[in-house]
Amino acid sequence: MMTFMIGSAHSASLMTAEDPQNTVDLSRQLELISDAVVFNGDRDVALRRLALEPLQDGDLVIDVEWSGVSTGTERLLWSSNMPAFPGLSYPLVPGYEAVGRVVHAEQAAEWIGASVFVPGADCYQNAAGLFGASASRIVVPERRAVRLDGAGQKNDVLMALAATAHHAITRSDVPELIIGHGVLGQLLARLTEALGGAPPTVWETNAVRRQTSGAYRVMHPEQDSHRAYAKICDVSGNVDAIDTAISRAAKGAELTLAGFYSDRVSFDFAPAFMREVSLKIAAEWQPADIEAVMMLRRKGMLSFDGLVTHVETPERADRAYQTAFESADCLKMVLDWRARHDHVA
Repeated sequence: MMTFMIGSAHSASLMTAEDPQNTVDLSRQLELISDAVVFNGDRDVALRRLALEPLQDGDLVIDVEWSGVSTGTERLLWSSNMPAFPGLSYPLVPGYEAVGRVVHAEQAAEWIGASVFVPGADCYQNAAGLFGASASRIVVPERRAVRLDGAGQKNDVLMALAATAHHAITRSDVPELIIGHGVLGQLLARLTEALGGAPPTVWETNAVRRQTSGAYRVMHPEQDSHRAYAKICDVSGNVDAIDTAISRAAKGAELTLAGFYSDRVSFDFAPAFMREVSLKIAAEWQPADIEAVMMLRRKGMLSFDGLVTHVETPERADRAYQTAFESADCLKMVLDWRARHDHVA
């Protein structure tokens, strides 16, 4: 096992992997320390310097360039409203959407210099990693990294949400009705069209979020006269939407819950009984979902354009999280970590 220093958060200068004669010896210069967003409790956000855990065989050290802010689970963590969850304790580092560059690999040199997507990390000595990717530097096992095509871009933080949307489709089928037109809802609608489904109807109660670049319709539920949807997917996270969805369901319809609900999920049984509605839950995406999303993007069938609406620096993390959670015009907030790495232009 190699020995690493702990000091400045800036990494050593790194030449490209294509020029191995000039690539620096990171085993002597790499520092296992990170500047990380830390939730200390209810709406208490800070940027702290944290020591990272010692490296294990197969680990990758990644300098994060972009990290996304989730308006679902992270909102609950930020407000201390998260239900009991494995690994939940404060202080914690949030974030399961990170894009960065591999600067060191234990026994896997072919990863050096690669741009990767990482769905979270648990590598901090003095904070819980839940979900742990909103930091300048992270350490993850090789199996947790997804190699990207070309250099990582800020839009690539949406890989996890796109994979979540794809997983929701695999749990049932392409939806006829989508409830919620945030980023997850928009990705679900785009995937439905990309996979050959008819343009879905999307319900959105917030007028600010009813615009669409696709062929599908977005409307308030009260504007929709259709009463026989066979495939419904809720990504709103609003338990009150479930009864409304059931009231518009066809006989034998499937309702997939793909959001995250902090309140107890319940519904009026009689309407569901009369329609014989089947209830499914779509939880964590699988590697096959990421692979499917990447294939669709390579073919130009799935775009992430227009979904990242706000970018902030880590120094303004407190403001960034408040904006992400409280501003209706913020679809997706991304933190830009690039200035913290000497080797990133």
